Amino acid sequence: MHTTATRPRPSGVERTFGADEIIVSKTDLQGRLTYANHVFLRIAGYPEPDVLGQPHNLIRHPDMPGGVFKLLWETIQSGSEIFAYVNNMAADGANYWVLAHVTASVNSAGKIIGYHSNRRLPARGAIQEIEPIYRTLLAEEKRFDKGPQAAQAGYDLLHQVLAEQGVTYENWVCDITNRYTS
Repeated sequence: MHTTATRPRPSGVERTFGADEIIVSKTDLQGRLTYANHVFLRIAGYPEPDVLGQPHNLIRHPDMPGGVFKLLWETIQSGSEIFAYVNNMAADGANYWVLAHVTASVNSAGKIIGYHSNRRLPARGAIQEIEPIYRTLLAEEKRFDKGPQAAQAGYDLLHQVLAEQGVTYENWVCDITNRYTS
């Protein structure tokens, strides 16, 4: 079983998947994987027994800003959905970009019981727009020693950058996605 202690190092190899494929996963309230479809398992390079019960951040790439994940968790824990560009890392260290749609799963009483994510292949142009912002956020986060402080710094800077552009994160992602959708 893979754990954070045995996480791979980034290989510099980028993996892709079909534009018609959807990566699907579900987690419990703590973000532990409860379901991963065959596309998730193939692209991430993990056998199913190695992912179920593990934190979803098993596939987190170190070049992914913590501030974006802070925003993601804040959004889905409130019951709202979020679309986000995410750079993931496979078991062999390859990275793969996704456009993720993450939402809460609710029971018949409307109580959040977990989270569900569908990921599609993003357009190359969208990734090229996202990467410089994410690098800026990472640089800010690296000024801090502790994870929560670093994530907060990235989160705050993300909001500042977007406020300067006069957009919310949701609008920013939507605008970028629309520019590269035919």
